[in-house]
Amino acid sequence: MAVGLIEDEVREQLRSRAVDPSTEPEKVRSIIAEIVSATELARARAGLPALPSAKDEAQAVFDAVAGFGPLQPYLDDPSIEEIWLNEPARVFVARSGIPELTNTILTPEQVRTLVERMLRSSGRRLDLSAPFVDAALPDLSVMTWGCN
Repeated sequence: MAVGLIEDEVREQLRSRAVDPSTEPEKVRSIIAEIVSATELARARAGLPALPSAKDEAQAVFDAVAGFGPLQPYLDDPSIEEIWLNEPARVFVARSGIPELTNTILTPEQVRTLVERMLRSSGRRLDLSAPFVDAALPDLSVMTWGCN
């Protein structure tokens, strides 16, 4: 899948250029644009079909490396009041106080990465010695995580 390959290349470029996605989002977007453009050119030269939607691909990669991955669209949606995960395949959101099960399925690795990213700025941790934790995200919303 093109998004995975583009994401891997973006992560490599971020490391080699010492770009911090949390503090330099415009540099991240620039690197993504470069790589998406190069990917489209390489596909055209090889006679392969174009990316289905370069804009959507670029946004998905940005969300993965600088945002909160598959949860980012929910965080960006002003109608969503709450997000919670009962397990990786059961991600819920609430709109107007009404819960709804989404079709988002996370891998255990994505859950670990999301929790680490969300807790990073708070200086808090989540493990068996601290099985529940609240932390504020950059927009000051609060996330609660628990493990068992």
